Amino acid sequence: MVAAAVFYTGWDLLGARELKPERRIGSKTLFDLVKLSFGVVAGAGALVALVVAYRRQRVDEDGALREATRLHTERFTTAVTQLGNDSAAVRLGGVHALAGLADDAPTRALRQTCIDVLCAYLRLPYIAEADLPAGDAEARHTYLALREVRLTVIRLIRDHLRLPHEHQHSWQGHDFDLTEVTFDGGDLSAARFSGGTVNFSGAVFSGGEVNFDETWFSGGTAIFNGATFSGSRVSFHGAMFDGSRVDFRGATVSDGMLNFFEAVFSNGLVEFDRVRFSGGRASFDEATFDGSVVVFGGATVSDGLVDFNRATFTEGRVDFRSVTFSGGTVDFRHVVLSGGTVDFGGATFSGSMVDFTDAHGSAPLGLLSGGSHLPTGLVVPSAWHP
Repeated sequence: MVAAAVFYTGWDLLGARELKPERRIGSKTLFDLVKLSFGVVAGAGALVALVVAYRRQRVDEDGALREATRLHTERFTTAVTQLGNDSAAVRLGGVHALAGLADDAPTRALRQTCIDVLCAYLRLPYIAEADLPAGDAEARHTYLALREVRLTVIRLIRDHLRLPHEHQHSWQGHDFDLTEVTFDGGDLSAARFSGGTVNFSGAVFSGGEVNFDETWFSGGTAIFNGATFSGSRVSFHGAMFDGSRVDFRGATVSDGMLNFFEAVFSNGLVEFDRVRFSGGRASFDEATFDGSVVVFGGATVSDGLVDFNRATFTEGRVDFRSVTFSGGTVDFRHVVLSGGTVDFGGATFSGSMVDFTDAHGSAPLGLLSGGSHLPTGLVVPSAWHP
């Protein structure tokens, strides 16, 4: 086809209209005609050989993939068997073997299968330290050994999510099912959840410290729906929520600390609907809400401290509609309201201290809709008074 196109272009450029007929040809022209005939036949043969070679290559590739899959399955079976061993040391070997299998997986689906098994291990029934029999040294030894295996799984997930997306061993874009997992420690700092779904629905953060510092949620979905933060310190210090959907709906903060210090919420949707703050501290100190939709609708503050001190609200929308402030303290001191919409429509103030001292910008929507008197416990700058 390329040769025909070139020939036609040359023909057109030369302005030729017809061929000059020749009744008699010389030996040179005859030999040129013979060479042309052989050239056409050779070209056709080469094309056939190319097609055959291509099909043979495809067959060889399929065979190589089947062989690689067979070997992967054998190694996978061995690694999973190790995970079920009574010895924590053997389980650690199985964890590292599965992580290595995920790196060497011949297909994306097989890599996802290895990740699914590692996540399933974390979902297995787990006895927290607080539930151990008092004075039982053997039970505590077993607990510490199994905890080390679980922390290793979390660390391997983190290390692979720190790798650039284009890295051949990066796990970015894959799904992580961590529903109802009990976390009594773990470090996921600086991980990048880019695409895919990470699901912490119903997870229990109890005891220890779970670190999401500087983690980046970009695209995809992160679900903390119904999670419980009780007795642990969970830190999202400097985390970036950029263009993703992050769901904390129905979560409970009853003790310990949930920390979003200097977190950035830009674009995307972050949902704290119906979250119950009933103790401990939830900190959004110096957080930036820029161009995202952040929803606290229907949340309840009945105890503890919810802290937005020096937070900045620019662009986007932050929704506190129908929030019930019935106890504890909510600190909005020094917040900057420089754009976007902050809405307190339908919020109820009955027993909490909600403090906007030294806030900058216009009063949020619905905050002062109760007439000439401020609700008990609500403190606002003098410029906002009705």
